[in-house]
Amino acid sequence: MIAIIPARGGSKGVPNKNIKEINGKPLIAYTIECALASKKLDRIICSTDSDIIAEIAIKYGAEVPFMRPAELAQDNSIATDTYLYTIDRLNADSNRKHEAFVILHPTSPLRLPVDIDSAIELFFTKGADSIISCFKMSHPPHWTLKIDENGTLKKFYDFDVSGKNRQEIDDTFFPNGAVTVLNYLFLKEMRTYYSDKTFAYIMPQERSIDIDTEHDFKVAELLIEQTL
Repeated sequence: MIAIIPARGGSKGVPNKNIKEINGKPLIAYTIECALASKKLDRIICSTDSDIIAEIAIKYGAEVPFMRPAELAQDNSIATDTYLYTIDRLNADSNRKHEAFVILHPTSPLRLPVDIDSAIELFFTKGADSIISCFKMSHPPHWTLKIDENGTLKKFYDFDVSGKNRQEIDDTFFPNGAVTVLNYLFLKEMRTYYSDKTFAYIMPQERSIDIDTEHDFKVAELLIEQTL
């Protein structure tokens, strides 16, 4: 199966996030190396608009068969469009038609090859439209609060779970961005990841960090150091 690593150059929260070094190695390298160690992936494609990211991705073993068009690399660009563009280009340039593919975000450096392979295996076992990697949340979402324009603290969700212990509330899960397996035709037709044939691949929280801030980098660096 093919994997797409989406890595545009215009990161706003952390400049050059995808190639920022973490423990002496560009962030994207962790995802490429993990994908190369997978037993079920045979091509790793980096989708980027950045020449620098492309050069680094190729150095670590990914392919960059074409650059991502500028209109698909804006702050308001839709990720689904990038994935479909990439698969359509690959299908047009090859006799092989990719009916399913994997998305590996470079901001998840702590996933393991077994996470990729297990999610792919689950995809085929279930006959799924999609597999979304998740981790179990430590607190129920019903505890979430918001602050209005007056600074008043209010419940975010408008329903009452008072009188129930946390153990009595259904477990909730949060998508971690580490592994997404998608059926190409389903995505092209429905333009969504979710259907009644979407299944969760559950990962431990310690492998579920999704780097978006400088603080995330520091946490990930500490966790990576513990595995060395």
